[in-house]
Amino acid sequence: MISLLRRTKLLALTLTSNPKTLRPFLRFLSSSSKFPEYEMPSVTWGVVQGRKERLVSRVIISDYLKTIGIIPDELEQVELPSTVEVMRERVEFLQKLGLTIDQINEYPLMLGCSVRKNMIPVLGYLEKIGIHRSKLGEFVVNYPQVLHASVVVELAPVVKFLRGLDVEKQDIGYVLLKYPELLGFKLEGTMSTSVAYLVSIGVSPRDIGPMVTQYPYFLGMRVGTVIKPIVDYLVSLGLPKKVLARMIEKRAYVLGYDFEECIKLNVDCLISFGIRREALASVIAQFPQIIGLPLKAKLSSQQYFFNLKLKIDPDGFARVVEKMPQIVSLNQNVIMKSVDFLLGRGIPAADVAKMVVKCPQLVALRVELMKNSYYFYKSEMGRPMKELVEFPEYFTYSLESRIKPRYRRLQSKGVSCSLDWFLNCSDQRFEERLQADYIEMETVGPSFVMGGKLELPGNEVVSDKEDESDDEELYRRTVSL
Repeated sequence: MISLLRRTKLLALTLTSNPKTLRPFLRFLSSSSKFPEYEMPSVTWGVVQGRKERLVSRVIISDYLKTIGIIPDELEQVELPSTVEVMRERVEFLQKLGLTIDQINEYPLMLGCSVRKNMIPVLGYLEKIGIHRSKLGEFVVNYPQVLHASVVVELAPVVKFLRGLDVEKQDIGYVLLKYPELLGFKLEGTMSTSVAYLVSIGVSPRDIGPMVTQYPYFLGMRVGTVIKPIVDYLVSLGLPKKVLARMIEKRAYVLGYDFEECIKLNVDCLISFGIRREALASVIAQFPQIIGLPLKAKLSSQQYFFNLKLKIDPDGFARVVEKMPQIVSLNQNVIMKSVDFLLGRGIPAADVAKMVVKCPQLVALRVELMKNSYYFYKSEMGRPMKELVEFPEYFTYSLESRIKPRYRRLQSKGVSCSLDWFLNCSDQRFEERLQADYIEMETVGPSFVMGGKLELPGNEVVSDKEDESDDEELYRRTVSL
């Protein structure tokens, strides 16, 4: 400290003894008293600039950006490079990625990122985790904030989290391309809570990874305001949580349907078209997409079509929807192919209508397969048309793997029975029937009841406590995913 004072005094004596040396020093002191002319070097750009120089550089850079069509207004609070050359390098780098001037204008703050210290490390990491170089421009357009991120602190932990959910390594890039905003989420926030809640209602942890790959958006949904209200509402309609969990595993996108404007509205629409409240759970389990469609328009169109072309009244149409809700999206030309085939076989229109109401799957079958089954029925089995009208499900069974083999077995045993008796049962049950000395009465199969329990023939209801797999068996019976 003493030596510093001595040097200062010596400098003062030297300056006062030489007026030429004193003049520039005084100018520096007078100017520095107004504002700090020289400050610490910029960590970002590594160029030492005074305030005046920075202001001049900002004006020059803003003029340059304006000349190429970029509006620099949002960059007022952003630290910019010291020269136009550096800014031009950034613009050209982004253009080489595939971004247009208009796209840069959508988020001009990306111009505050250094090419070498921000853009190249981030883009290199994205390419490393599976995003193809040709897709990097699209990725930046969809989520330009990624250029500000730290690879080590922000990006890598999210990728590690996704891998921990069993998202396959080769699928990481695909997931992030679909939902790049994932890279901006906090691990201990929405992502963790949404996964924990879904597991708590019965979603299998091993299925979370495939769900993320199929529909990653649920990771960004809040449990309290988005996911839980949908789950609670669907459960209130009669969907058991186990069935709902299986449905979400395979159709995670149902969580993305708007609760008020879509789900509730469509449920009310189904009821208004005659679908019974107790059948709603079965309808949704069979065709989850039905709660996300523009349903009123589709139902109106199909109901009118069924009434006009098939002579099926609104009540019959409601029963059709209950048994096969996919009908609301089925092309009318496809429907008419099966109907025309049946009419062409001499079956009266009224009987065709009854067949469709009893077994709506008829209208979705391939006509070629229906022809083969029909000709076997007429030429080989020689049964009356009335029996076919009473059991239209005949057309839904495979001719080669079920109808022919079982019919041959009946012939060899000399057994005479209805179509329902020998077709509507498992292979094991069929063998048991053949070994019996009598033909028992046909019984109905399992039915879907409120609360999700399985009602078996004989009015026995199997509870969840007796067999935990009942809901899963019900789901397999009601929906093919």
